Amino acid sequence: MKHPESYNTLNQTFVTEFIILGFTSSSQVQLAIAVIFLLIYLVTLFGNVLILLLLFIDSNLHTPMYFFLRNLSLIEVCYVSVIIPAVLHNYFSGCDRISFVGCATQMYFFLFLGTAECYLLAVMAYDRYAAICNPLHYTTIMNKSACSKMVAGTWMSGIVLSLANTSYIFSLPYCGPNVINHFFCDTPPVISLACTDTSMVETDLFVYTIMVVIVSFMIVLISYTRIVYAILHIRSSAGRQKAFSTCASHITSVCLFFGTGTFMYLRPKSSHSPESDKIIALLYSVITPVLNPMIYSLRNQEVKSSLKKLMNRNILDKI
Repeated sequence: MKHPESYNTLNQTFVTEFIILGFTSSSQVQLAIAVIFLLIYLVTLFGNVLILLLLFIDSNLHTPMYFFLRNLSLIEVCYVSVIIPAVLHNYFSGCDRISFVGCATQMYFFLFLGTAECYLLAVMAYDRYAAICNPLHYTTIMNKSACSKMVAGTWMSGIVLSLANTSYIFSLPYCGPNVINHFFCDTPPVISLACTDTSMVETDLFVYTIMVVIVSFMIVLISYTRIVYAILHIRSSAGRQKAFSTCASHITSVCLFFGTGTFMYLRPKSSHSPESDKIIALLYSVITPVLNPMIYSLRNQEVKSSLKKLMNRNILDKI
C-alpha cells in the first residue's frame, strides 16, 4: 500500500485519520442505535456459532452441503465482527475517529469477507446442482478434496482481490475533507474524499464488482436453471417438494445478499445518496448475517432435528 505521505507537496496536508459520521448526531438516537447494534451482534454470534457447533458435533451433518454452511457461518461471524464492534466503540466511547490505517484495514476485511461470501454462495449453488442433477455421481464430484479446494478458492479469491482493490483505493491522495458520511469505511464514501479525479478508480471498482458479484451470481443462476429443469422432470410431487426444500434456504440467502449488494454497487452514481447508501449497507452487512442462521435452521429439517437432539441430550444429562 502506498503511504499517503508519498503524495505530499509543499502546500498540501494529508489525512491521517477519518471521522465516521454514523447515522445521526443526536446522542439519544445514537444510544438507541448502539443498543440495537449490540443486540443484533449478540444474536448473530449466538446463531452462527450454534450452527457451527451443531455441524461439528453431529456426524450426520458431515456432508458437502453442511461443510459449505459451516464456512458460511464462519464468514458471517467475521463479517459482522469487522463492522459492529467498531460502531459500538464509536458510540459508547464518544470517539468518532478512525486512523488512516484502521480505515484501510476495516475496508480490506469487509471486501475480503464479502468477496469470499459471494463465491461461497456460488459454490453452494453448484453443490445443489450436483446433488439434484447428478445424484449417482454426487459423492464422486463433491468429494472431500474437491470441497476443500472450492472453499480454499473462495477464501483466496477474497484475500487477493480485496488486497489489490484496497491498496489501490488507499494509494490515492486524501488531503481533506476527512468526514466519511457512513457508519464504516465503505468504498464509495471513502473514494469520494480523494482529492484527485476518481473516475478511473470508480471504473475499476465497477469491474471488481462485476468480477465478484455478477460472475458468482451467473454461476448461481446457471446452476438453478439446470436444477429447476431437473426438478420439473421428477414425476412424484413429493420428490419435487423434497428437491425444492433442499434449495430454499440457499435461494433465500442468495436473494438477500446479492440483491442488496448489486443495488449498492451497480446502480448509477446519480442515484446514490448518503442516507440510502447507509440503509442498503446496513441490510447486507448487518441484517443478512443475523438472518442466515434463522433461514438455515428454521427451514432445514436436518438442522432442526440436530438441535432437538442436542437439547434433549443436555436435558437428560442434567437429570
